[in-house]
Amino acid sequence: MNPYAVLAAAAAHWERLMDVLHGPLRERLAGHLAAVRRAKDADDRDAAVEAAVAVLRQGLPEEFGEAEAQGRFSADVLDDVYLGFRAEDLAVLVLDGHRMVGPVLGPVRDRLLAAPALDADTVLRRGGDPYARELIRLRGAGGVLRLPRFQFADESLPWLAVLEVNRLLEADRDPWGAADWWLSTNAWLGATPAELLGGPRERQLPDLALLLMEGE
Repeated sequence: MNPYAVLAAAAAHWERLMDVLHGPLRERLAGHLAAVRRAKDADDRDAAVEAAVAVLRQGLPEEFGEAEAQGRFSADVLDDVYLGFRAEDLAVLVLDGHRMVGPVLGPVRDRLLAAPALDADTVLRRGGDPYARELIRLRGAGGVLRLPRFQFADESLPWLAVLEVNRLLEADRDPWGAADWWLSTNAWLGATPAELLGGPRERQLPDLALLLMEGE
């Protein structure tokens, strides 16, 4: 049995399974997924993945029991992708609590995480506040906190326009949506909003964000 494919399948069907797997079982699953992220080598990672699969088999035997898993996730299934979901997507769903996973939203997450970013310690060390409500914070690989670099005028101080727009976009509630707005080309602007920071067209950004929110 390929345990990574099992985790990917659980991620693919999490909307249906999450209400069944709750309480202590959910807590145990979260603990093992956190151990997967912390693993220093392949052996530790494999052991944590196997432990997470054991919780799924215990809590959802009709879905991931021995016979079912052997048939659907045989050892010759080498890829950890299932219906476009990856094994790591289950950790995102369970630990990070957002749904930027799968064949549609997963690539968006990868694109946003590929943008230049600062970590929380770097911002703190340079005198900034990485936990300010108006800043976008994204969970990257291993659950590491990343603050997209475009938000900062220098190494620690954010652009005032970023703070204003992020309040309008409710970035504290939907950081991924806010990051996508900033880093995607806007047809009306002819550029990404982030590219206008510090320039003469910067004052257009709050009005544009307000139009977006009023249209929802």
